[in-house]
Parts: sequence; structure tokens; C-alpha cells
Amino acid sequence: MTDGIGSPERTPEIVDLVGKPINEIKGEIIHKGKAKLVYRTTEESVMLMEFMDDATAFDGKKKGSISSKGMYNSHISAAIMRYLNQCGINTHFLEQMEDRFQLVRPLDMLPVEVVIRNLAAGSLARRLGFDEGDSLERPILEFYFKSDELGDPWLNRYHIRALDLCSDDEIVRLEEDSWRINAMLREYFLDRDLELIDFKLEYGRAADGALVLGDEITPDTCRLWDISSRDKLDKDRFRHDMGEVEEAYQEVYRRVAWED
Repeated sequence: MTDGIGSPERTPEIVDLVGKPINEIKGEIIHKGKAKLVYRTTEESVMLMEFMDDATAFDGKKKGSISSKGMYNSHISAAIMRYLNQCGINTHFLEQMEDRFQLVRPLDMLPVEVVIRNLAAGSLARRLGFDEGDSLERPILEFYFKSDELGDPWLNRYHIRALDLCSDDEIVRLEEDSWRINAMLREYFLDRDLELIDFKLEYGRAADGALVLGDEITPDTCRLWDISSRDKLDKDRFRHDMGEVEEAYQEVYRRVAWED
């Protein structure tokens, strides 16, 4: 565990939690996701997030487990969130705790996912007839409705407003922050010989109403290719039964979070 360079200033509440074992601060589960659990802590203003080895794909239709994924993803996301905090992006991340846990700020998560696509891959390639890896004239930003029951359908601004998922001002903020994050992370990963093909971002409202980046940034939520070999180092290896899944996560961990 590091001192959290780039993390929000440590309050007395955070300092107190950092000094205690997980089992002393972990309260009831308040959210159970596909690969993470969120718990209350002994401090109302701080939540505890646990990263699991569970893996899902295709809106939960494919399920499995990837050995040590929770540990790798927790450290990878911590390193990236810490970097974004340092660059002025407001994130929920506070502190890494042991190998699979993070202290995070509580957020009221928006049911909107933001996807940035730098190269053609996945559903974009299938929908628009690109070959995987094709260059795009410019990156693409897309919105999706976070709903497994509906298959996470694509949204535009008009859908978002009709469903009252967020305000016009919040839509603008989501776009502006996501473009900034994309520019930062493309350079960040390039410095580590990785190409950021596409990735998903999730935001929530803090207690004061501010939009804050939440969730995680990991090989679960990004497509990452080795810059030289073009090997896939992300969840596509699980989605498409490509093998060497744990090794891919371990390699991203080695490049991003070895000293985390």
C-alpha cells in the first residue's frame, strides 16, 4: 500500500480506517456487482470496495472465474485512479487496502456508461462493418443505458433526457471529462507499451451533487493491446476463450501497478 500520491487529502476518518484490519471496518454489503462488492464502513463518508475473481461477459450470459483477477484489478485501478486524481480528475478512489480492497467515496451512480473508442473493435466493428483494429478518423464517444435486462442499449443525448437519467449540463460534463481522461490514459498506457483501444467509464453524484468518476479502470473495462505484438491483454481473452487470461491480467498489473 502506498501513501496515495494524487489521492484526495487524507481526512482523520480515512487515516483511522487505513490503520485498521479489513474485518474491523467492513460493514454490511450495500451493493453487489458482477465482480465487486461494496460495503459500509465504520465511517459514514467512506465505503469499502472489494474486487472479486468472478468474470462475466455478454451481459452476464457467460460466467467464470479468473485466478487472482481481483488482486490484479484492484491494484491496476488504484494506480490509474491515483494518476487521474493527480491530473485533476475527480474520482471516488481514496486508498488501496490490502490486495483486493479500496476505500472509496460513496456515490449515487448514474445508470449511464460512457464508452470511448480509439480504434474499431468489439460491437463497433460488428455494427459498422469495420475490421477489428481499423483506425478511426477520430475517436468516438458513445453512451449506453446500464441495464442487463435490456442488454445495455446504446443511447444518445435525446434518450438520456427522455429517460431523465441526467441533466443537459451533466451530459456536457460527462463528455468533457471523458475526453480529458481518454487523452490522459492513451499517453499513460503508451508509456507502458500498451494501446488503449476502447474503454468504459462510469460516474456518480457525490453528496454535494458533483459528478465523480467511479467504478474501476482495469482490463475488465478496457481493451488493451501490446503496442508491438498486438496481443490482447484484457477480458476479450475470457470472452472469446483465447486462453492465457490470468497471464494477460498479470502482465497489465506488471506494467501498471508493480510498485503500487
